[in-house]
Amino acid sequence: MTNASDPAPSSGGPKGDTAGPLADELVHPGAVLLDAASGTRLTGSELRGRVAESAECYTRLAPGIVFALTSPDLPGVLRYLGALAAARPVLLLDPALDRTALETLAHRFRPAAIVGADGPAPLGYRALDSAGWVRIDPDAAEPHPDLAVLLTTSGSTGNPKLVRLSRTAVLANARSIALALGLGPGEVAPTSLPLHYSYGLSVLNSHLVVGATVLIESNGVLARQFWRSVDEHRATSFAGVPYHYEMLRRIGFDPAGHPALRTLTQAGGRLRTSLVRDFADRMEKVGGRLVVMYGQTEATARMAVLPPERLADKLGTAGRAIPGGAFAIRPLDTAAPGRNGVGHPVAEAAGEAVGEVVYSGPNVMMGYAESEAELMRGDDLGGVLATGDLGRLDDEGFLTVTGRLKRIGKVFGTRVSLDDLEDLLRGHAAAAAVPGDDRIVVWLEGADSELCRAAGRTLAERLRVHASGFDVRTVPTLPLLASGKIDYRALEAGV
Repeated sequence: MTNASDPAPSSGGPKGDTAGPLADELVHPGAVLLDAASGTRLTGSELRGRVAESAECYTRLAPGIVFALTSPDLPGVLRYLGALAAARPVLLLDPALDRTALETLAHRFRPAAIVGADGPAPLGYRALDSAGWVRIDPDAAEPHPDLAVLLTTSGSTGNPKLVRLSRTAVLANARSIALALGLGPGEVAPTSLPLHYSYGLSVLNSHLVVGATVLIESNGVLARQFWRSVDEHRATSFAGVPYHYEMLRRIGFDPAGHPALRTLTQAGGRLRTSLVRDFADRMEKVGGRLVVMYGQTEATARMAVLPPERLADKLGTAGRAIPGGAFAIRPLDTAAPGRNGVGHPVAEAAGEAVGEVVYSGPNVMMGYAESEAELMRGDDLGGVLATGDLGRLDDEGFLTVTGRLKRIGKVFGTRVSLDDLEDLLRGHAAAAAVPGDDRIVVWLEGADSELCRAAGRTLAERLRVHASGFDVRTVPTLPLLASGKIDYRALEAGV
């Protein structure tokens, strides 16, 4: 990031009357950033001053977006908030991103600066006095004035598309989540998820907007120091993806050992119903709650919340749409009655047709970007997102997600849902299914040869096809993305 000693490459940058308002609205005057590592506590005028200092650095840059390699630490949070205050569109990236991938992104989108980077500057950039690189060429197209935040599509590697999120979407989602969860100034939320991941960023935004405290804890969820910080600073909530809850169950997580912890939230994929019930029971015993949610990066983050008081009778659903949002089901033209169109029967209640889940709301993205020129585009979607998920709605508006349209494989020409295959094997081991050459390759975590054969027989019997249609392999541990989701691309590379 530039600082006072960095010569400004241009007096360009965002223009018009849109500069600054998002950070002003997103960061409540009573919001607190509490850095667990240093003990630094920023709130009120001091926090506003630090954000303004960061914003000033961005205004000195030439036109264009900014790439921010964003760790869950205080500098990373301030870089993000400073960009919002300066109306500088910011792409949040994993700080562990491979340099080749980073340079490829820079070539495609020509950011004005790449902050948080180290090492020699790539072609077309020069090093800053502080960590990062700045573009040498002062000329570039201005991004659309409504554009605020960019994120890579979930699990993207190589040449990812960018999700374009507007100021309106970021603020609307923060407020809706705060309302749906009943957040207030007394909440203390640790950074348990990466900030370049939409769910992790949503936790930050939804707490700042109500004047709550964000506990910046850079240690991983399974580190002892993380939970020491949770207890020392009396964190009231914890946000996790399915992998986190699988691991917490294995290590015997007991919420009674963390007296201030009142809320667990879960999103980022479907958690086994047995674990949902398990953690809900654990929290209920200590007077707390488990909140199951559903979301996508393309909708800024979370789209649905399952109210804890309805968990017992709506177990397995993703809940209802967040305030301001709505779901609809788009019929699948190829679906036969009683089937989901991908080669195997699904359980449907009367009148609950399975189709593509469509979400409407102010938190829907403006659209994708695959090049610098597309950063100038306005809103392509008009607040309506075809999610690519398969699902159904009941008569109370509760959504059940049954799989992905694109998570499809073929066995001897028959289309099958890879998500449903994984669900069938939950009793065997943690499973991940990927398409092969007219067969399905299934990876079982920590399985021996006999368990692999048994899993293959289970799938063959369930789908009524020959067992040779399934190649079941063992893997010590399933590869994971920084978000905690399964890295399917890595598995496909091994097929």
